[in-house]
Amino acid sequence: MSCFLCNSSLGKKLVMSVTGCCLVLFMLFHMSMNLVALISAEAYNMICAFLGANWYAVVATAGLAALVVLHFVYALILTIDNYRARGTQRYAVTVNEPGVEWASKNMLLLGVIVVVGLLLHLCHFWSKMMFVELIGQHENALGLSPTDGAALIEYTFSKWYNVVLYIVWLVALWLHLNHGVWSMFQTVGWANDKWYPRLKCAAKVVSTLVVLGFMAVVVAFFIRSL
Repeated sequence: MSCFLCNSSLGKKLVMSVTGCCLVLFMLFHMSMNLVALISAEAYNMICAFLGANWYAVVATAGLAALVVLHFVYALILTIDNYRARGTQRYAVTVNEPGVEWASKNMLLLGVIVVVGLLLHLCHFWSKMMFVELIGQHENALGLSPTDGAALIEYTFSKWYNVVLYIVWLVALWLHLNHGVWSMFQTVGWANDKWYPRLKCAAKVVSTLVVLGFMAVVVAFFIRSL
C-alpha cells in the first residue's frame, strides 16, 4: 500500500484527494464556527474556551498540520512528475471547460498563496490564542485573553491592510477549492457525462460557501470598525 501511495500516480492523487477532503470538511467547520462571532461574541468565546489548548484540540491541530504538509508535499511531487512527463503541460482534467483552464494549470501557485495566507492566519490567531495557552501565558501580546477570540477578530480586521490580504487569500482559496474539489471527484472515478455537471456544481457550491462564510466575517468586522 505504501508503495502504491508513494510511487503510483493514481496513489499520489488519491492522497491529495483524501487529505483535501479532510481539509475541506475542517474549513466548513471552522467557517461555521467563525460565523458565530457575527451573532454573539460571548458564544464565540465559549467555543474558543472549549477548544483552546485542551488535549483534543491540540491533537486535532497536529493532525491538521500533518494533512496540510502531506497535501502540499504531494502537490509538489505531482507537479514535478507532470513537468517530467509532459514538459510545461500540467495535469489536465478529463473534460476541459472554458474558464477553468487557468486554475487547473496554476494549482501549485494557488496552493502557495493559500499556504502563505495560512501562515498569516496562524500568526494573527493561533499564535495569540492556543500557543499562548500552551506556553502558560494568560495574555497575548495585545493584552487580550487567549480565549477572547471575538476581540482578536475585531482588532485584526479593523486594519484595512489585513482585510485586503485576507480577501486576496480567500479569492485564491476559492479558485483552489473550486478546481480541487472537482479533481477529488475525478480521482475517484466520478467524472462521467452524467455526473460531470452535477459535480462541477457541487464543487462550486462547496468552495463558494466556504469562502463567502470566511469573507463575511472579515468584511463585517471591518465595517463595524469604521
